[in-house]
Amino acid sequence: MPLPSIEKEGKYVYRIRKKDNMHVDAIILADYETIDEDAIEQIRNVATLPGIVKAAFAMPDIHWGYGFPIGGVAAFDINDGIISPGGVGFDINCGVRMLVVEGDSSIIKKNIDTLVKRIYETVPVGVGERSELKFSKNEFKKIVENGARKIVEMGYGNEEDLIRIEDKGSINYCDFSDVSEEAYERGKDELGTLGAGNHFIEIQQVDEVYNEEIATIFGINKGDITILIHTGSRGFGHQIATDYIKILRDNLKEHNRDIPDKQLINAPFQSKWGQAYYSAMNCAANYAFANRQIITQIIRKVFKSVVGMNVKLIYDVAHNIAKVEEYNIEGKKSRVVVHRKGATRAFGPGNPALPEVFNKTGQPVIIPGSMGTASYILVGTRKAEELTFGSTAHGAGRALGRRQATRELNTNKVLRELEEKGVTIMAKSKKGIVEEAPEAYKDVDRVVRVVDELGISTKIAKCIPLGVIKG
Repeated sequence: MPLPSIEKEGKYVYRIRKKDNMHVDAIILADYETIDEDAIEQIRNVATLPGIVKAAFAMPDIHWGYGFPIGGVAAFDINDGIISPGGVGFDINCGVRMLVVEGDSSIIKKNIDTLVKRIYETVPVGVGERSELKFSKNEFKKIVENGARKIVEMGYGNEEDLIRIEDKGSINYCDFSDVSEEAYERGKDELGTLGAGNHFIEIQQVDEVYNEEIATIFGINKGDITILIHTGSRGFGHQIATDYIKILRDNLKEHNRDIPDKQLINAPFQSKWGQAYYSAMNCAANYAFANRQIITQIIRKVFKSVVGMNVKLIYDVAHNIAKVEEYNIEGKKSRVVVHRKGATRAFGPGNPALPEVFNKTGQPVIIPGSMGTASYILVGTRKAEELTFGSTAHGAGRALGRRQATRELNTNKVLRELEEKGVTIMAKSKKGIVEEAPEAYKDVDRVVRVVDELGISTKIAKCIPLGVIKG
């Protein structure tokens, strides 16, 4: 059934023209069959927010979210625009990290059951799980103000890791005083934990390489064993989002009087509350970088003890965040606040934000599928910088809500199908398995095909799962 008000502009490009209270057009970059009608209304609503520039964008993994759709990208003028917790999400800096194992893949495959079991036993997984690591409040403050850099200084990794993390794992504009005591209490014992929901650790093998030159620079070859870590800022980030949504509702009622959806609550970026949320959000982003760094070190110890092999970091990307970046808009350079909600940064070759190792290739982009399906590593492009504020998709995107998946899918069938594919899985609950079944997600191959053919990121390699750890 045709969706109302959408014009097809080209292959994978659909436009909702500016009208009524919209300040800009909304552009959906997707395979038509994967477009979520509820999410389309959300991206249209995003186009009504103050200070938005160019267009509101939806990536091909678009689906309904809190306020902004997941898969939504929007940029706001740094002086006249806003910042919105709903444009970042509750799991601030939920992101994906890819590792590669240096060693014989056949040995790893023979030991896959042991590796999965040991990782499951040593990385706390599931709702409310606590880490055995203990940090003083002063140490915690330094971690959330300095991110992965501080954690590396404390012995969790090495300097080389930092150049392979977005923002080198440390965002400077942050102040622990903008974080509530409740957020601290929720986050202090969760550093080094995976969580639940769609978070996972997955052992994979590189199945196909599409660009050997760039893959080699990234550090991967066909047949290599890779590991994906998908998690974020845990209860710490969730509480920060919750705190500031309430603060904005209490203090900026007049400013938010005309928003089309109360979940689009926002603050002028340069206002007191806009700057406070931005600072606290960055604390949560640094927490997430540190969290993934600690988990990396745990995994390194497991692989060293079980198979005697080293594990190297390929790259770490955020996909729930707002950042100040500079783009050429209508012929002039403009600084904007780019919200990526379920979207991945995808900077092209030569971007000054990239470390030297990726200067000629562009930024690595990681797009995971669901357990039992492929995941991809891609590379960012200059076209993404020109078209989508340097952004691309972040995953397959949900096709079924969690409750719907629980009603419609059978746990034993899901487990049997994973076994038939040769995938070892350990999870905290059967409910979590069925909620995250491959059938609950869109086809990641189609999502990746869209971004690749549009040129907003380019396929480098495809990985297939061998073992999965879930909360």
